[in-house]
Amino acid sequence: MASKLICFLVIFSLTSLFMGASNAWLMQPDFYASSCPNVEQIVYNTMKQAVSKEPRMGASILRLFFHDCFVNGCDASVLLDDTPTFTGEKTAKANANNSIRGFEVIDAIKCNLEAACPQTVSCADILALASRDGVRLLGGPTWKVPLGRRDARTASLSLANQNLPPPRSSLANLTSLFARQNLNINEMTALSGGHTIGLARCINFRPHIYNDTDIDPTFAATRQANCPKQAGNGDFNLAPLDRQTPNKFDNDYFQNLVQKRGLLHSDQELYNGGSQDSLVKKYSTNQAVFFQDFVAAMIKMGNIKLLTGTKGEIRMNCRVIN
Repeated sequence: MASKLICFLVIFSLTSLFMGASNAWLMQPDFYASSCPNVEQIVYNTMKQAVSKEPRMGASILRLFFHDCFVNGCDASVLLDDTPTFTGEKTAKANANNSIRGFEVIDAIKCNLEAACPQTVSCADILALASRDGVRLLGGPTWKVPLGRRDARTASLSLANQNLPPPRSSLANLTSLFARQNLNINEMTALSGGHTIGLARCINFRPHIYNDTDIDPTFAATRQANCPKQAGNGDFNLAPLDRQTPNKFDNDYFQNLVQKRGLLHSDQELYNGGSQDSLVKKYSTNQAVFFQDFVAAMIKMGNIKLLTGTKGEIRMNCRVIN
């Protein structure tokens, strides 16, 4: 019944990358070859429609996947609504006030898959595939996504608040938060390149454009025009994370960092006289290397603390447990 209702509302050698060797045999790109052979085409077609309507959605789904994987692994816990027995992750500091979005797109994909292959494809796998396709649709690389994840039966607001990097993070703090997920500092820099697409809110970049010195003054002035200094004014005004091509997945984000034009404090921390300066420079001049490293890091991140086999469940509605 819940699945039908949500559908009604929205119809308008990889083993080394796995977090646990015991999961490796279960995870494979053709996991649904027999049970749901059209899964990738269904996800891609739905994402294509969503991104065509709103290009920003590619970035939103990528962010949704990232925020899912950093809290108890890639188990679709971020999609769960609050219940009387637990508080979900949607109201965490990094997720609240529409900071994460795109839930209705995941709902639409789930509805389409339930129609084609009932109770077969997990919401966690949907999110992994959709994030890949969002990148691909905006001109970025594509890759084979290892599949076989199952969905969590709970969520964790406390872990979301602890594990998701704030926009004011220092390089040391970013390094520590990524290390918790077994992601090294270079993988962190590659994954940060996801900020080559999408938008950020004034409340998150205000301190950087008014208080920091590691920023190009002309760029700061440009952003100040749409983000008043006084807190509470224009907090939710948006600006592109990549000022040149916010709807194209490329290496311009890194070029901006070299020019001291990173929008967030945490962005510019990657190029501020620290250990990642040389890698940022490399990515800024070699898009192919960035794409290669981004893909490898995405695959590794997508296999954090998986639920597989008999663990978890296959939700019929991504917002609620069965």
